[in-house]
Amino acid sequence: ALTPAQAFDALYEFCAPSLVQQTYLLTGRRELARESVDRAFQLAWQRWPEVAVDPEPAGWVRAVAHEYALSPWHRLRLRHRRPDAPPATPGDRRLLSVLLSLPPSYRRTLLLHDGLGVGLPETAAETEASTVAAANRLLHAREAIAEHFPDLTDPQELRRRLARLAKLADKERQDRRAAPKPVTVRTGSERRAQYWTRAAIACTTLLVAATAITVKTAPSHYEPPVPPGEKIHGVPPRAAPGALSAKQQKLRARLKSDSANGPERLLPEGR
Repeated sequence: ALTPAQAFDALYEFCAPSLVQQTYLLTGRRELARESVDRAFQLAWQRWPEVAVDPEPAGWVRAVAHEYALSPWHRLRLRHRRPDAPPATPGDRRLLSVLLSLPPSYRRTLLLHDGLGVGLPETAAETEASTVAAANRLLHAREAIAEHFPDLTDPQELRRRLARLAKLADKERQDRRAAPKPVTVRTGSERRAQYWTRAAIACTTLLVAATAITVKTAPSHYEPPVPPGEKIHGVPPRAAPGALSAKQQKLRARLKSDSANGPERLLPEGR
């Protein structure tokens, strides 16, 4: 019996090189193909109890790698906007160009069925489509290939050419020798899981603290807003006080000199 680490290492060594070649046919970028395969195996190690009992662990990892490689978010990344150098052979260059011009779903269906020999029902299940939809995608993809390459109408010949084109993923960069070791992939997966766990804990702590502060500082009752003032028409403007006249000054002096208490303050004087 193999340990989980030994079983994972065996799966990685068996599938990783061919997965890089397949993903290169989907993207046309060697670096993205290697990154997709690494992410797929990292996720497989995180979910190894689920992958280990899967009827086809290689298919599980392949599906994850293909979905990651075909994600539209890669268009926003600067490092993947510039395509790799095209193949040197004109025929291979044209075939790769036609293949990459197909919609991603057609490209993936053609690769699985004609490139890898996966059955049509299994191809439909892996691409999350019905069997009829997968058959239509395969038919349109074959027609697009045959329009530029009439000699590739035979599925066997098409599979041979796709296999030859896929080997370009190992050319120039030598991805087989540059591929990380299984232990490196497992370690990177564990570090990635720890990072996201700590990030989730930090976000939860921050959310709890923000909630507590909000509950502490929020008002306990409703205070209706003060309505804006309105202009009242018909009221004369308030006049500013001016200088006192001689009569007003005399009256003020008399009020100050008279007694503050007594009937004089209550009884009017006759005139």
